[in-house]
Amino acid sequence: MTVYFIGAGPGDPELLTLKAQKTIGRCPVCLYAGSLVPAEVVGCAPADARVMDTAPMTLEDTHAEILAAHDKGQDVARVHSGDPSLYGAIAEQIRLLRRDGIEYEIIPGVPAYAAAAAALGQELTVPEIGQSIVLTRMSMKSTSMPAGETLENFARTGTTLAIHLAIRNLREIERVLIPHYGEDCPVVVAYRASWPDQLFIRGTLSDIRAKVRDAKITRTALIMVGPVLGEVKDFKDSALYDPAMPHVLRPKTFVD
Repeated sequence: MTVYFIGAGPGDPELLTLKAQKTIGRCPVCLYAGSLVPAEVVGCAPADARVMDTAPMTLEDTHAEILAAHDKGQDVARVHSGDPSLYGAIAEQIRLLRRDGIEYEIIPGVPAYAAAAAALGQELTVPEIGQSIVLTRMSMKSTSMPAGETLENFARTGTTLAIHLAIRNLREIERVLIPHYGEDCPVVVAYRASWPDQLFIRGTLSDIRAKVRDAKITRTALIMVGPVLGEVKDFKDSALYDPAMPHVLRPKTFVD
């Protein structure tokens, strides 16, 4: 049997990849993170499948279900929100699978920051404005961050930040980022991107905290910070389609 770690995407069932849908549709056991994955996403599981919401379960509980499926030779669809490679907590699950000699495969999904950018109708890498994105989070009550991975260090780069698990720490974000980005730096808070009740709050580092408080957003939100999030109009075209920039698929033409 094989355990399939499946990225369910940010919430919209239609953002599930074809491979993910087909895999869920043939697995006799489906374990999904119900706190962030809508039940509709796993609605394609076989009618007689064992489908369990793992939100109230521990690592030991979910692994026990996997071991039981292993004993029966049944494949398991382990469904996580977004893309499992990012804050999916699959590393510790994989460690147990390797210990017990159980095969696994990872099927990627659409990450929240990509869904947010799509809903906002914009690119996150604009020529000469921003060409990098830092995906990070803040410790708060969750696992501590490595010593060098501080918001202060990332802020020194001035690049676009996508900050997860930090909606209750906006005061600290404001304190750390304003000296590097300025009070008027654009901020977008994406609440439940791609869900029916999605909400996007636009502001700046100086006023976003008040706007979020007024909207009563306390969880399931991504904070995005950087100049590219503003109304950027005056920027240079990318060299990708520039006729003066030939490449292997568009060689330079010579005129006599």
